[in-house]
Amino acid sequence: MTAAERHVPDRRPAPVVVGFFVVLLGLVMALPAAGAEEGAGKPAEGVSDAKTEPAVEDWNAHFEYTGILQGNVRFRAPYSGPNSLNPGNRMRELMNFWGFFGTRLWEGGEFYVNTQFEQGFGLNKSVGLAGFPNGEAQKAGFHTPKFNVARTFLRQTFGFGGEQENLESDAGQLAGPQDISRLTITAGKFSPTDLFDRNAYSHDSRGQFMNYALADTGTFDWGADQKGYSGGVAVELNQKDWAARVGHFMVPQRPNTRDLNIDLTKYGMPVAELEERHELFSAPGKLRLMAFGDHAYMGKFSDALAIAGSAAPDVVPTRKYRWKYGIILNLEQAITDEVGIFSRLGWNDGQTEALTYAEIDRTAAAGVSIRGAAWERPADVVGFGGAINGLSKPHRQFLAAGGIGNFIGDGALNYGTERPIETYYKVQIVEPLAVTFDYQFFVNPAYNRDRGPVSIFALRAHLDL
Repeated sequence: MTAAERHVPDRRPAPVVVGFFVVLLGLVMALPAAGAEEGAGKPAEGVSDAKTEPAVEDWNAHFEYTGILQGNVRFRAPYSGPNSLNPGNRMRELMNFWGFFGTRLWEGGEFYVNTQFEQGFGLNKSVGLAGFPNGEAQKAGFHTPKFNVARTFLRQTFGFGGEQENLESDAGQLAGPQDISRLTITAGKFSPTDLFDRNAYSHDSRGQFMNYALADTGTFDWGADQKGYSGGVAVELNQKDWAARVGHFMVPQRPNTRDLNIDLTKYGMPVAELEERHELFSAPGKLRLMAFGDHAYMGKFSDALAIAGSAAPDVVPTRKYRWKYGIILNLEQAITDEVGIFSRLGWNDGQTEALTYAEIDRTAAAGVSIRGAAWERPADVVGFGGAINGLSKPHRQFLAAGGIGNFIGDGALNYGTERPIETYYKVQIVEPLAVTFDYQFFVNPAYNRDRGPVSIFALRAHLDL
């Protein structure tokens, strides 16, 4: 979320955006089920088809468009603060257009560039909820489309021989055979979540769950700029039954700001992840254990409370370079070719303010993803998931005393765990175009029992070429 976005008043969505979604709704009703014949045997989302052998690519180009219209209905709110979700009826729109370009440089060497055009704002200026209902909202904050170079990175892979697998053409991935046993080094500008905390059934807010606490682990306060990108290096050792990854990424110079601290020798976010692969009743699954730390310029809640006296505490004067650390357990499991489940458990120490994203110190999330073969729409996907988000004791005390965080703050707090539930239905209209109908229900928005519950509806269009 940009600084300018905090001061932009809510407004009605642009008529051209509304008209675009109306046309898409008409297409949903008029066109036959996409993939009803050729997609009938397609595996569940996130499960690869071993029989597919993609051609070898020396270069590729992929383009994506995502448009989201999202709003909340009126809810109970006896009081509100600077970062509260507005209790009135509100609606916002946003869009982004990606171009992702890749080329082979030499044996094992690849170079990628990802450009973007972005426009729009998150619901309620992207504040007021801990598990924010739109993961894409962090990437846009402009009334008119703005150009941005999101990623520029080099990838070098060293194969160790033996059994191979075929990689399919995708954004950030060239098609072709690759040794399963390999070492891969990625360096440049990209998102830490491109490689870490991934999940086949919930990791893409453009096509799967939109809620941040479901699409990623809410406690993963990863180092990045306001748009979600960072500079750094990551190394992955891949084997048939497991993989290990380590990385080191830049952190912002100040919490929730654009500029990154480039001195990785003193500051940054080290992260490590171990991935185990298995089969459960012949269905593939993965279990990931991840640990991270942020060494960054952050304020501490207990220090802010100590110096506040009878006034509302302010965390800004307590900022200095300090550590935040956390641990995450992440499961994905196919049940059949059409059904998959996921679960995440996350914890961070909760002593310091949010560095980049959500104000979540404890989380437990789970959900299911189902393809539509049973109702003769095999390319459609329906998802249902929920999370329980919590705060550390000093974080709760800070908000209850009137403190304002980077993303939440009602001026008071009757604490209760925030519990978002999300369900979506993604309709594959034609092969490149999908429309998603999304509903989210929040109990105790921003951890406050005095406010809510809140219902949030969204319509999402995604074009993938």
